[in-house]
Amino acid sequence: MNKVKDYLQLVKLSLSIMVVFSSVISYLLAPKVVEYEWGMIGLLFLGGMLVTGSANAINQVVERDTDAMMKRTGKRPVASGRMSPQEGWAFAIITGVLGVFILGNYFNWLSAGLAAFSLFLYAFIYTPMKKVSSMAVLMGAVPGALPCLIGWTAGDDQLSLGGWVLFAVQFLWQFPHFWAIAWIAHTDYSTAGFKLLPAEKGPTKFTALQTVIYSLLLFPVTILPYFINISSYEGTTGLISVILIVLANIFMLFRCITLYNKMDVSSARKVMFGSYLYLPVVLLALLMSKAG
Repeated sequence: MNKVKDYLQLVKLSLSIMVVFSSVISYLLAPKVVEYEWGMIGLLFLGGMLVTGSANAINQVVERDTDAMMKRTGKRPVASGRMSPQEGWAFAIITGVLGVFILGNYFNWLSAGLAAFSLFLYAFIYTPMKKVSSMAVLMGAVPGALPCLIGWTAGDDQLSLGGWVLFAVQFLWQFPHFWAIAWIAHTDYSTAGFKLLPAEKGPTKFTALQTVIYSLLLFPVTILPYFINISSYEGTTGLISVILIVLANIFMLFRCITLYNKMDVSSARKVMFGSYLYLPVVLLALLMSKAG
């Protein structure tokens, strides 16, 4: 039972579920997906979980020494010594290969290729770059947003405009989300040598302003799906969907402005938790509009 818990911690279960959730919703938003085939949805979820879990496992193996230095990560299985790096690598390779195979075999090899590319970027570019430059956040936002494109491509069999718009939504969302986390964990991250905030001096007005800017950019991008016919303005369902998205954007913007005004950990924590709520609301609102 303890070994199962270690593996669940190795794949960062809650984070992986959130990532794969965005991929599944993007798949359902694709125009060629006209009905819910639960078997295919399950396969997409499984393939996505395996690839995401593999990336997270590699991240923990590579960062085991720095994880051991931080309170929030010191109890992870590889960092604490409960799991050997060799076991972590073996798990990551098996799950990564299996996840890519599922996507390629049951959907298309374009989505499988994107998944493999996302795994590579996260594990071998973003992860080591965190100690080099704050540009790591920009680099990490690419594999962080690719699940939307992977899901869309799995459903549409091509890299069409709708998938790129969903990619843009999740790409922009990550900046206030991740900077809020880096703000809260700044002491731990600094101890480990991570450079994740846009200002070298740490939590500053400049950092808070960046969260405001990116939350503002989300306003037009989250409305774009209605103009390219991913979702519809028509009917009551379409109207409710638009209202929900606008309210979600106002909510996110307000929390970022509060961080800018108060400049404290409490406000950063509200941005973080607000962002966890924001993304599912927006994606489900888009799906509701399509279904309607």
